[in-house]
Amino acid sequence: MNATITKPTTQTRPEDKTTRPWLWNVVLINDEEHTYEYVIRMMQELFAHDQTRAYKVAKTVDSQGRAVCLTTHKEHAELKRDQIRAFGRDPLMMISKGAMTAVIEPAEFSGEDGNGADENAGGADR
Repeated sequence: MNATITKPTTQTRPEDKTTRPWLWNVVLINDEEHTYEYVIRMMQELFAHDQTRAYKVAKTVDSQGRAVCLTTHKEHAELKRDQIRAFGRDPLMMISKGAMTAVIEPAEFSGEDGNGADENAGGADR
């Protein structure tokens, strides 16, 4: 007796593609409890920004209410947001009760100046 063996057919479905943002902005939110000096020092310590870049962030957050500090991948953005939130109060202002506020949001472009991805990718991560 000859038995015919049939293999079950398997169907492969195209994978569902979810589009998640690749790059995220770390956004510093303005308040009236922190000085330019505080913001500049924080940008230099947490993001390794030079004096000019740190001042630009301080000026932008003061004049526009928010400033992009860094554009990077999500996990790194979350770390940097948390570091800002943990930076502490501004010792130069008596009304300062704690650290500044920061959020992350999907980047609509590849960096603050539109000139590419993570500006600190060259080893300046802290």
